[in-house]
Amino acid sequence: MISLQKLEGSVVVVTGAGRGLGAALAISLAEVGSRPILCGRRREALEGVASTILERTGLQAKLVELDLGDAASVARAVAQLKAEHEVVDILINNGAMWLERSEEDHHPEEVLGVVNAAVSGTFLLTQGLMPLLHGSVRPDIVTIGSIGGLPNAAIQTVSVPFYAAKRAQAALAEGLAQMLVGTPVRSPVVHPPYLEDIEPGGEAWESASQRRKGERATNRDIVDAVLLAVTRPRHVSLSIIVDADEGGRFSSTQA
Repeated sequence: MISLQKLEGSVVVVTGAGRGLGAALAISLAEVGSRPILCGRRREALEGVASTILERTGLQAKLVELDLGDAASVARAVAQLKAEHEVVDILINNGAMWLERSEEDHHPEEVLGVVNAAVSGTFLLTQGLMPLLHGSVRPDIVTIGSIGGLPNAAIQTVSVPFYAAKRAQAALAEGLAQMLVGTPVRSPVVHPPYLEDIEPGGEAWESASQRRKGERATNRDIVDAVLLAVTRPRHVSLSIIVDADEGGRFSSTQA
């Protein structure tokens, strides 16, 4: 059973919070009593998510402009977070850049952006926030990976840079877990398949648990997996593979 009372009042940093899964995570966490900090590249998108959170919960979420592909932007975000907060309870490393396979050459900026966002920028943000995490009594660093980052995963429709970046991101979560042995900080990871992007509170969200085998996984499935991971007893750290027939490890498309 998930005990969501454990999350009441927790400070949660969510990267890539302006849309999709990141927005769903931020909204859902606010609805169970957390205080989400929304990080992303587009302030307008973050403001839209913050407006939804305010309408549903009465909570004014804080915003941090962050481009994980830009080391200077990461440094500014870390400085802002340290200036405004003494503690971060949960860091959800969800932000990443998508790059689909193409018959044309990828531009250097695309390749560097994908790798830097998933690996370099994510690590630098995590490293910068580590003092705030160590100030928490229940610190977690949650990595949102991909089934494409699993060993021997089929590349299918993704580009080689994205495939490599997600493999490296899985290694980042594992490396953090090893580095943090003997400390209070956990490093759980969730590997999603291709997802149907649905919004918290909508009809599809409410009916997601009734989907039949063979239907695509949704944002809610990943939100539920994250909530499960961060509410486990502190001596347990989970590595979760969320699979589905459609868009999963053994289908014709893969995230």
